[in-house]
Amino acid sequence: MKKNSWDIQDVHRVANVVAVIMFALWLQSCGSSRSMRQKNKLVDTKATAKTHYLFNRIKEIPKKGYAFGHQDATAYGINWKNDGDTYQSDVQQVSGDFPGVYGFEIGHIELGNQHNLDTVNFEVMRNLIRKAHKDKGIITISWHPNNPMSGKSSWDTTSTVKQILKGGVLYDSYKEYLAKVALFLKKLDGFWQSDIPVVFRPFHEMNGDWFWWGSSSCSPEEYKKLWRETVAILSNELKVHNILYMYSPNLLKKEEEFLRYYPGDDYVDLLGVDVYQYTTDVEYMEILKRNLEVLKAIAVKKNMPYALSEAGHEKLDSSENWWTEILDKSISNTGISWALFWRNARESHFYVPFQGQKTSENFKAYRKLPHVLFLEEISNIK
Repeated sequence: MKKNSWDIQDVHRVANVVAVIMFALWLQSCGSSRSMRQKNKLVDTKATAKTHYLFNRIKEIPKKGYAFGHQDATAYGINWKNDGDTYQSDVQQVSGDFPGVYGFEIGHIELGNQHNLDTVNFEVMRNLIRKAHKDKGIITISWHPNNPMSGKSSWDTTSTVKQILKGGVLYDSYKEYLAKVALFLKKLDGFWQSDIPVVFRPFHEMNGDWFWWGSSSCSPEEYKKLWRETVAILSNELKVHNILYMYSPNLLKKEEEFLRYYPGDDYVDLLGVDVYQYTTDVEYMEILKRNLEVLKAIAVKKNMPYALSEAGHEKLDSSENWWTEILDKSISNTGISWALFWRNARESHFYVPFQGQKTSENFKAYRKLPHVLFLEEISNIK
């Protein structure tokens, strides 16, 4: 009888201990969940369900590899241009598949023009975005607006930012710019589709000195205010709720450089860095490695997805095995969601191979790497 009594008390003690442990774990789990939700909340608190879904898809990509992206992939290529009746890309013609990430540019939308700064018709662009979305590709949109002060291109570095901030003489003019941007972004949908979600990447390479929003034309504080006010106007006033905001400086050496113009976690959804090759293959590999290490360190701390937001080697005139031996060896297993290569404008300015270009055979081998994700693989990521 005494032995049985002791067994029952022992069971009660163990049960109590287990209950306390389980309760503590539940509290920790709840705290972790709240923390994770806080970290993963989007800039736009009214973002559409599809925009949240896009964000979650982007976070899934590094588990399988990284996506291949190309700017204006289906808008034009070497010796061809989309007239609205065809659908092709240099990437597809060489590799047999389309990119997983499609880059588009809306510079000159702010002017009310029918074509962007690279002569792509905006209605054609809308249709290409709809097609890419229907195929389950990921869409990124850059914006190189004309200088509101001078009326010249983005590359005119006349000091302007202070004048377009709230209280500045061009504030209303800048809001008119954004109204046209908003109209375009909100009307991407077509029949059977609505609120197509995109990654919006304005005012990139701010740490360089070649744009009117760059380091030679505005201070870090002015840039931060420009970014924050742009987000507030688009989200709160113009009701644009189908975009993720991406912050992407030019190449850098340390975290302090990346964060100098950073507007804050509440205003950024994704991080990127633009890294082009201007030197030897070996040097480029070292530069890529260093930049992605910096980017990853920051992104991990902030629990944000990150990407090689622009990259490439103009004319691909170095190693014939550039794609597998130089590029992929430098960026695989870095945790990036994608690498987007710049546009194929003409034979003197292109960044992915076209049929017969000397790296085209290697590009086919690159396409077959299991961790390099083109449209076929990206479309399967939920």
